[in-house]
Amino acid sequence: MTPLWTAFEIAAVTDGEVHGGFAATGVAFDSREVGAGDLFVALSGEHTDGHRFVDQAFAQGAAGAIVSQPIAQPHVLVNDVTAAMSALDARPHVLVKDTVTALDALGAASRARSPARIAGVTGSVGKTGTKEALFQALDRGAPGLAHRSVKSYNNHTGVPLSLARMPREAEYGVFEMGMSRAGELAALTRLVRPHVAIVTAIAPAHAAWFAGEEAIADAKGEVFEGLEPGGVAIVPFDSPHRERLISKARAHAGTVWTFGRGEGADVRALEAIRTPRGTMIAARLPGCELSYTVAAPGDHWVSNSLAVIAAVEALGGDLAAAGLALAEMEGLVGRGARSRVDLPGGEALVIDESYNANPASMIATIKQLGEEPASRRIAVLGAMRELGAKSDDYHAALVGPLLSAGVDYALLVGDEMAALASRLEGSIDFDHVPDAAAARDCLLDRIRPGDAVLVKGSNAIGLARLVEVLTSAVMAGGKT
Repeated sequence: MTPLWTAFEIAAVTDGEVHGGFAATGVAFDSREVGAGDLFVALSGEHTDGHRFVDQAFAQGAAGAIVSQPIAQPHVLVNDVTAAMSALDARPHVLVKDTVTALDALGAASRARSPARIAGVTGSVGKTGTKEALFQALDRGAPGLAHRSVKSYNNHTGVPLSLARMPREAEYGVFEMGMSRAGELAALTRLVRPHVAIVTAIAPAHAAWFAGEEAIADAKGEVFEGLEPGGVAIVPFDSPHRERLISKARAHAGTVWTFGRGEGADVRALEAIRTPRGTMIAARLPGCELSYTVAAPGDHWVSNSLAVIAAVEALGGDLAAAGLALAEMEGLVGRGARSRVDLPGGEALVIDESYNANPASMIATIKQLGEEPASRRIAVLGAMRELGAKSDDYHAALVGPLLSAGVDYALLVGDEMAALASRLEGSIDFDHVPDAAAARDCLLDRIRPGDAVLVKGSNAIGLARLVEVLTSAVMAGGKT
């Protein structure tokens, strides 16, 4: 395997000192993720210090480390000079002043040396799914030559890590960028320097830190500031903030494309027909038309797929291969994964949306639940966090989508759901519980064959564990 980084390359870009040569084939800053041949970056954060885990990283096979504290080498008593030198190189590393700054420098150097065409993805909702779908679409057309950020590594440490991991031979790179405050995306996009920048949608996520959705749109529009000269900005046509985003994009982009279902969108869904295998879409792009199927269900995936198709075209990818990839891509863990779980007497469907939640994504997934064929529809809804002064209003407003979707039973989790609980009185059957553990016990007593169960909430609520219980050792006599 071609080395991703050598000790001397790392030292050159980080202004560090080499203590033992090495060649790394991967990069990690979480010691639990370190594998054979990886470079371990010992970051110092608010809650822990990566230097505490250097020994663990080497024990797991790390090729070398970036540290800001000297590493004590093993104390050995040997007469053989060669053995002594080998022992001294047991923990090869590059010593730097600050490991966070060094990681930024490594990410910037990776971007500078790469010939890849780069896409940056942001938005209040849909950015991780769109990032994954775009990666799959590009990888289908150029197998093994597309790279993307994994998980939700989209912040001030995750983005440079994802850049530093980009293989030298990559032809495409797809990077998710997130933010919770103004100014954060501006810094990230200047590191990524995308050729194509996508905003998926604007919604009141992290609303506690912004004056309104217009301010959120402005912060998301920062993604265009890092565009390479002549770059393409991809903007949601159906958003009420379309013109605001277009205005921001025009200041930095060579081309602005819109995507959506409305008349006038540059990349437009002419038809979207639900089938047993997903949604069949006929789309018009600048200069061509394309028919494809999206396996992931829901109107929001129609929109996401249009952004993906637009980006593939703008990056010079293979549109036919992209269509095939979208037809095969299923939901991601925590973001739409669907599981059939065995129960005494039959099966139930569990839809895992446990990773995150905001008002827009809640409404979209509740609507999708309403379209599922089921004997009963159950919504397990965890509190939505960081919504600020309007939190009660946003939670209470979910009563309409729940009723429209024909939800038979709602299980509300967390203190913030009290506002919705008061609105549901006398409307549908529901329970309001304080935490995920109580929700688990309540749901395991309730779930029956033929049910469709949506599990969605902010990640901090911990509903992922509830999904694990449902989809693992389910369930003799109703409980694990």
